[in-house]
Amino acid sequence: MTDVPDFLWGLSEVQKLNLSHNQLRAVPADVGKLSRLVVLNLCGNHLRSLPREISVLQSLKVLFLNMNCLTELPAELSACRSLEVLSLSHNCLSQLPASLADLSRLRKLNLSNNYFAHIPICVFALKELDFLHVGSNRLENIAESIQCLAGLQIFIAESNNIHSFPRSLCLLTSLELLNLNNNDIQTLPDELYLLWRLGRIAWNPMDKGLHISHNPLSKPLPELVEGGLDMLFSYLKDKKHH
Repeated sequence: MTDVPDFLWGLSEVQKLNLSHNQLRAVPADVGKLSRLVVLNLCGNHLRSLPREISVLQSLKVLFLNMNCLTELPAELSACRSLEVLSLSHNCLSQLPASLADLSRLRKLNLSNNYFAHIPICVFALKELDFLHVGSNRLENIAESIQCLAGLQIFIAESNNIHSFPRSLCLLTSLELLNLNNNDIQTLPDELYLLWRLGRIAWNPMDKGLHISHNPLSKPLPELVEGGLDMLFSYLKDKKHH
């Protein structure tokens, strides 16, 4: 479909709408008429923007916008206060509206495969986040503010150009999966042992644990990583206390 059929906008009771994998270039303002929507799936289209009327969707909990051509989001998206899941992966985004800091119920945010040079500041205000994916962007560092996301359980920042592993990451003691594969990290912070919930060094993409492969780690770290998480933690603990 290149256009959404008009009859759809009259279905005011609809709670789930799947328009994924079509040829849509725009979402009409009429989307605001579907005020009971809880799930809206627009992934795999040709969208470059969203209408401001998205702000009317006060019941919206899940919004899939991955695999489009978005270069920006409307600030009005912040009015969707019920939003819990927002997927924006595989777009052309380099920034987010500051107003998205108001999405206080957001739990899962996927920003992977975009053009972000840094994690947008508004993200650090999202205190309920338990999942954050910023892989395959243009990140060179992770801001100290990452420590604000105390409830984060899964953090994926693989395939960027991150030069250092910030100590502040070690304060996210709820982390069960931390993926920093394919970056430019040479050293690991002594406080890494605080992330005991990681449980192990992980090698398969979906596994929980610490993913740190394909980084230019300085010696003796590569051998310690091979030896497993306990060995790595012991070494870093000893190093800190000496």
